[in-house]
Amino acid sequence: MPYDWGPQYIVPSEILKNFSGVVRLREQYDEQLLAKELEELGIHGPITRVSNPWYYRKKGTHTWVKIGESSERSENFAVRWDTSKLENGQYEVFGMMHVFIREGDVERAIARENVVEVTVEN
Repeated sequence: MPYDWGPQYIVPSEILKNFSGVVRLREQYDEQLLAKELEELGIHGPITRVSNPWYYRKKGTHTWVKIGESSERSENFAVRWDTSKLENGQYEVFGMMHVFIREGDVERAIARENVVEVTVEN
């Protein structure tokens, strides 16, 4: 059974989906559910790092454009996204959280994604 350990997109309020200018994107994950998923996958060892790259694309297009990447858990993997040069409209924001685990001499990784729809209104 897969466990929904994350990533979970964080916004100041559930209704804030309209972005203008510089915004701060953040995500979090649930350590307990992650531990359960790793156990079920048979992956054992310490987590050495977590990385979260962020991408966007105009809704209805196919190519993702990288916004940035963060490994700062204390900051909820935050990146700045300057929407001021984008055309107004519907966009998708994609966060791909990677968790790296050390098993002896081998580094393993698992990943989960989260996509949210937002509106850019500059």
